[in-house]
Amino acid sequence: MPDVSHGTTAPASTPASAGGQALAQGWCALSSLHSRIEAHIERALQARHGLSVREFSVLNVLSGQHDGEGGHLQMKQVADSVALSQSATTRLVTRLEDRDLLSRYICPTDRRGIYTNVSPEGLKLLEEARPTNDTALREALEDAARRPELAPLVAAVEGLWPPAPA
Repeated sequence: MPDVSHGTTAPASTPASAGGQALAQGWCALSSLHSRIEAHIERALQARHGLSVREFSVLNVLSGQHDGEGGHLQMKQVADSVALSQSATTRLVTRLEDRDLLSRYICPTDRRGIYTNVSPEGLKLLEEARPTNDTALREALEDAARRPELAPLVAAVEGLWPPAPA
């Protein structure tokens, strides 16, 4: 709002708005990196294995289930781990079940609970698709690293875990 007594206006860019703009640019870069990676992996998984990124993720998450304490995941836990709503996760699990890649069963100790297991066919497909996923991820990160606006994010992602043993 103009200061009528002195005929001036507030500065267009304050330190707070500059910080907000930098934050917004950082978020845009992160979103761009994620979209590029996901699209590249999606194309590779679809072409070679008939799997979407989300289907691969669900198979991967559920393949880690085991009998015993903490060995089974509720649908909400699966949804959280693959960043989907519960209803979208249920639809995805149903599609995978229709393809005989998963099976569902009722929890023997709590009839309200439903568990999902990856079938032998699902485990086989997951193991066949894992190298494709890993290669596509590496390719997407290498491509993104050549873009100055994405290179710092790629470095941050690569620095999250120690390199695999040679």
